[in-house]
Amino acid sequence: MFQNLFLNIDAGTIDWSRAQFALTAIYHWLFVPLTLGLAVIMGIVETKYYRTKDEFWKNAAKFWQKLFGVNFAMGVATGIILEFEFGTNWSNYSWFVGDIFGAPLAVEGIVAFFMESTFVAVMFFGWKKVSPGFHLASTWLTGLGATISAWWILVANAWMQYPVGCEFNPDTMRNEMVSFAEVALSPFAIDKFCHTVISSWIIGAIFCVAVCCWYLMKKQHTKLATESMKIGVWVGLIAAVLAGATGHKSAQSVGEVQPMKLAAMEALYNGGEDQGLTAVAWVNPFCQPDYANEEAAPLKIEMPYALSFMATNDIHGYVPGINDILNGYTKPDGTVVPSVDEKIARGKQAIEALAAYRKAKADGADESTLSPLLSSLSSNMKYFGYGYIKDKNDVVPFIPVNFWAFRIMVGLGCVFILYFLVLLLLIYDVPFLSVFTRRLMAAIGLLPETMADAPRQLTGLPSWHYWGAIILVPLAYIASECGWLVAEFGRQPWTIQDMLPTWAAVSDLNAGSVALTFILFLILFTTMLAVEINILLKQINKGPEMSNHNS
Repeated sequence: MFQNLFLNIDAGTIDWSRAQFALTAIYHWLFVPLTLGLAVIMGIVETKYYRTKDEFWKNAAKFWQKLFGVNFAMGVATGIILEFEFGTNWSNYSWFVGDIFGAPLAVEGIVAFFMESTFVAVMFFGWKKVSPGFHLASTWLTGLGATISAWWILVANAWMQYPVGCEFNPDTMRNEMVSFAEVALSPFAIDKFCHTVISSWIIGAIFCVAVCCWYLMKKQHTKLATESMKIGVWVGLIAAVLAGATGHKSAQSVGEVQPMKLAAMEALYNGGEDQGLTAVAWVNPFCQPDYANEEAAPLKIEMPYALSFMATNDIHGYVPGINDILNGYTKPDGTVVPSVDEKIARGKQAIEALAAYRKAKADGADESTLSPLLSSLSSNMKYFGYGYIKDKNDVVPFIPVNFWAFRIMVGLGCVFILYFLVLLLLIYDVPFLSVFTRRLMAAIGLLPETMADAPRQLTGLPSWHYWGAIILVPLAYIASECGWLVAEFGRQPWTIQDMLPTWAAVSDLNAGSVALTFILFLILFTTMLAVEINILLKQINKGPEMSNHNS
């Protein structure tokens, strides 16, 4: 009965449902990080106005708030569609764990979104209606509301990666929440939230700096550009450094609860102690490597001990590889991790015990008959999802996507740190250090010779300095999307880690219907993105009001 519930769905429906959800999530994530990042920028700018009472800062705050508002509206629209898809395309998933997954999303809608929508109105329309202090609070609370909204959404996502605080009820055949605190305060959720939100601040900072560089290149609104750039650079540098620290902590969480994801990120076929972190290797981006017969990816260059440290905080720490996880291994503390074949067998025992329990209870069996069945179900429930796995290799995610996306994300993160450091040297004149760096940068062609000994003037830099900032905007989005690719591709084939495979979670829909809505959503979201970019560019070209304060 139960084992047949999820297995009669057309493969095309599964593929199109996954594609549609991925499309919606990718487009939604184009809007969210800029919302979170600009919230910090506009909050700091208005705080400067509140402290100085200088009308320049008020005009600057209004300018950044306009750009925030355009992006905020688009993010809301795509986010609503994303949540509806859980009910339409993933009804088996929603039915199976809706009691748990729906709770953080409900809190997000009732508390966080209500908070955002309330204070965003005050922020835009309350300049002459409320006191400066209340308006400043509304601006920060708008950003805080967006951040809290992200918290609850990331809690829901983190639970899919690391399901805690729940128990399976064989009578209702649903997973039910037993501890909201465990779900809401999961260490995995905290790590994911910190890393994701901080990385969003980087996007906001780079966007701010790019807009400022555009003005400096055009020699327009130079005061706004110079002063806002200082804020953007500091926010960006601090966020980039913190993103590295939180990324390290997040990697440890992944290594602990999703070792297969970490192994795929590293193309680590055979693990062990003293593992090095791969800097580069030849992993064919278009096909799954032969991990069962290869010792390691070819042309591999690694940083000794770094992977062990990243995963365990110990340079000699043990990190399992893909083959170790497939065939079973023993942790340094003596814990034996069974092979995937063993997990599949125990998962099938759980499914059979559940079916037998349901039948026996329907036939009116007494407690002495039901109790052993429940005991068998309970002891094997940890591997329930493996009962739907046909081959052990199905639990290995597509290695090339995880391997290259991780390297793109980390590599660009290092570029951002370096870029913000260089900008700080250009913006601020540090005694002794500034003279040396100016001459060094002039010697290698980063500054004109005429500026080697003169104080820096941001409007006099070569144009490639400004174009570099503008080019970093799409690169920042690429880095952010790569992070999500690792998070979501890395846990395949699971919708819920070890509990529910992707193909067991979809709705029983016609593949053609899902394909049609995919095309419609592609057209809709692309149009929305084009409209947003067009509006943002018009607002940027228009510049802040009362531009005489910014010249």
